[in-house]
Amino acid sequence: MNQEQVGIKTPEFVSLQFQLAGLGSRATAFIIDLLILLVVNILIIIALIIVFAGGRDLLDFTGTDSLLLGITIVGLFLINTGYFIALEYFSGGRTIGKRVIGIRAIQENGHSLTLLSSFIRNFLRVIDNLPAGYFLGIIMIFFHSKHKRIGDLVAGTIVVHERKGKRKKKLSPIEQEIAKKGLTKDDLTIEEWSLKSISQKDWNLIKTYSNRLMQLPTNERSELTLQMAWLLFPRFGLELVGKSNLDLENTLLVLYLILKEEWAYEL
Repeated sequence: MNQEQVGIKTPEFVSLQFQLAGLGSRATAFIIDLLILLVVNILIIIALIIVFAGGRDLLDFTGTDSLLLGITIVGLFLINTGYFIALEYFSGGRTIGKRVIGIRAIQENGHSLTLLSSFIRNFLRVIDNLPAGYFLGIIMIFFHSKHKRIGDLVAGTIVVHERKGKRKKKLSPIEQEIAKKGLTKDDLTIEEWSLKSISQKDWNLIKTYSNRLMQLPTNERSELTLQMAWLLFPRFGLELVGKSNLDLENTLLVLYLILKEEWAYEL
């Protein structure tokens, strides 16, 4: 089926446009993830056999303790399921396969996956796999208007293509300032729990600050920076004491870069 566009209006009344990921891109990403997990599973099994078989033939399972076998099976299940849950939650809806293909899972309201939605959509892969070979999931993705499988329906999620500019855009004044300062997202480490607590309102606030910054005279620029720092730094667990106004401004601009990747939805 052809890739389609879907419009979403967030609870903050922001209109977003996404390009839905179809069966081909989703299947390719899933196969990449399965290959990664296959290698991990094989390495884990070989390591366990070497450790607990006492040097016996790797194919000799006669001496394998039933409890150890049960723990291994449960452990592999948790690893294989947890791989998708953890990566999608902590990496903005992207597993390694999704990142390679350029797609991501998001909530239907346009927000990032919550831990619960990531858990539901991936735990229900068991149902999507029925009767075998992911048959039900393939049929659902192919025929559903938003290319949803059972896990997506229950979790309220969709899978979309990453928004990448097809042509190089002229840098805005604030982007020119950031480039001039040589600032990057790697200049600041933010705890994952802090990023997950950020709302659309917080993003709009720092975006407005960044866009207005270059239009203000020096004294107003310094005053606005200090106000924003007092307001936002506690949310991210950042210290204000002992920092110059320039340090505060640079930190806020780096925060802008970090949040922009998660909240800027321009196609």
